[in-house]
Amino acid sequence: MRWENPLLLFAVLAGFVVSGITPFDRLTWLLEVVPVLIAVPLLVATHRRFPLTPLTYRLIALHMAIVLIGAHYTYAQVPVGYWVQELFDLSRNHYDRFGHLAQGFIPAIIAREILIRRSPLVPGKWLFFLVTCVCLAISACYEFMEWWVSLLAGAEGDAFLATQGDVWDTQWDMFLAMCGAIAAQVLLGRVHDRQLARL
Repeated sequence: MRWENPLLLFAVLAGFVVSGITPFDRLTWLLEVVPVLIAVPLLVATHRRFPLTPLTYRLIALHMAIVLIGAHYTYAQVPVGYWVQELFDLSRNHYDRFGHLAQGFIPAIIAREILIRRSPLVPGKWLFFLVTCVCLAISACYEFMEWWVSLLAGAEGDAFLATQGDVWDTQWDMFLAMCGAIAAQVLLGRVHDRQLARL
């Protein structure tokens, strides 16, 4: 479907514009949208030389939507998170937890695709293990970034940190990224392999 990638790009750019209209906190918004500002030009620049599978492009667009929603409201204050919190009588807004699950789920397919296409690895135990390790490394680096922003910005960085008073927030974030990476490979591995074979 030749129109799909331009449509995904348009949806992400429209979401970026909407997300930037009177966000809850402008500094937090700027910090949160950095991955989108890096990924979109990179994907546009490489789409002919190194086209990704449709599954991967769709997941990247979904991840960007999750990021842009979290950036607009701050992850601790996304309305759907409050709705889920109230519905299940939870102690906090879990949109942040959902975001970190996605931070493992979606990069797992990206890492899997790059490793299959650019390394000697083939689908199997070693690929599964290394993709999971890559996602854990990405999650750990993101936690470092949150820590550094908090140190530099002080109280102004609290919305970006989004711990919501949980002393184990960093560990939960990395654990959920690992769970997301494992789930993505289990649930989408075969679909991904079929799409890779068609490239």
